[in-house]
This record gives sequence, structure tokens and C-alpha cells, in this order.
Amino acid sequence: MGLPPASPVAPSLEWIGDAHLCVRLGDAISADSHAGVRSAHERLRRAGIPGLIDLTPAYTTLLLRFDAMTLDPDIAAAAVRGVLEGVGSAPPPPSRLVDVPVCYDPSLAPDLADVALRCSLAPERVVELHSGAEYRVAFIGFAPGFPYLTGLPKQLSVPRLDSPRPRVPAGSVAIAGDQAGIYPHATPGGWRIVGRTPVRLFDVAASVPSMLAMGDRIRFVPISLDEFRSRERR
Repeated sequence: MGLPPASPVAPSLEWIGDAHLCVRLGDAISADSHAGVRSAHERLRRAGIPGLIDLTPAYTTLLLRFDAMTLDPDIAAAAVRGVLEGVGSAPPPPSRLVDVPVCYDPSLAPDLADVALRCSLAPERVVELHSGAEYRVAFIGFAPGFPYLTGLPKQLSVPRLDSPRPRVPAGSVAIAGDQAGIYPHATPGGWRIVGRTPVRLFDVAASVPSMLAMGDRIRFVPISLDEFRSRERR
């Protein structure tokens, strides 16, 4: 399952505060809005607009941060509009497919049984559905390296926990609403944990710290507890 289709939307710009420009590329989460965000992000990243410091993508928007000391809002907005001309109908950048091993053993999946109960499914069927889907990294956020994933089967849509856990183990694979994600670090969190991966998603010492990037396609590959422990040790 992927994002629902929608008609391409021309980008709209809105200043937020003194130095942040919000570029909106859709009114709802869809394949087209996501493609627009990816294309806009790539264009702006390469454009070299003076004073542009940072780009923060989300489901339908891209937040641009400028140097407030040198910013001329009219000139900056005009430059952004020029770079983004036609972006709503442009094809998205190419994506890669990444297989992520996941162990669904109950010892590593504290919410698997509850998800199964809420969805009126056997735990084994939850694993089949979760690992049988192809996901898309909509963007990286919340914590360094945390991927927000679209593509969760509708049968597995469950609410967040009523009370977040004070500590979610690194590598925990979790779901909430119609989203999936992977916790790259031990951190508080309120999503429901259905498995864990031994893969290290974020390494601050690496040349590219985040293993995953916006636009990547993700498949979860089930592994046994023994294989998880073996890979974890390595």
C-alpha cells in the first residue's frame, strides 16, 4: 500500500516568523504531495539560494530557514518561486528499495498482542500484514534518523498509547494511526511496538549519519530471535 493519489498542486508560500518560509505542496497526504515535497527539496538543496540555511520536509510542506541578518523576504520568495516553477507536475527523484530485518518475537514486540486484539486478528496475521507491505519514507523527523513511514495496511490502524513509554529501545519498529516508524535511539515514545530491528539507523560518526532518506521504499523482512541476537552482536 502507498499514498493515495491526488491532483498535483502548485506550491504556495507563506512566511512564518522573521526567517522561515513555508512552502505548501498539497492540502492532504498523497502520492502527489509527497512527490512535490521531494522534488522541491531536491531543487532547493541544489539551487544555492543566498541566505538559505536549512530545509525541513514534512508530509505536504517544506519549511525553509533563512539567515535573518541578511534576509530580504521579497527577493528570497522570488528566488524560491523561480526554483520551484513547474515542480507540481515534475516527476519525483528516483528512490531506492531498502530491506530492514525485523524480529517480531513477543519479547521484542510488547504491543503485538494488543494490536492483534484491537484489530481482531491473530498475532501471526499482524506480522504477515506488517511485513507484507511496502512503505515509503515520507520524511525524517522527531529524532535524528527517525523515519515517518506511509503504507501501513489499513487493517493495522491503531491509536497511540494513552501514556507514552519513558523509554523505547533503539531499533523498535512501531505503528500509530496510519503511520509506521522505527526508533533509531532509546527515547520516550507513544507508538505501539510490534517488533525490533538490529540495524543501526543513525550513526553520528558516519559520513551520512542517517541510514534512511526521504523517498526510500522500505520492506520489513521477518527474522528469528536467534538471528536478531546474532546480528545485534555484530
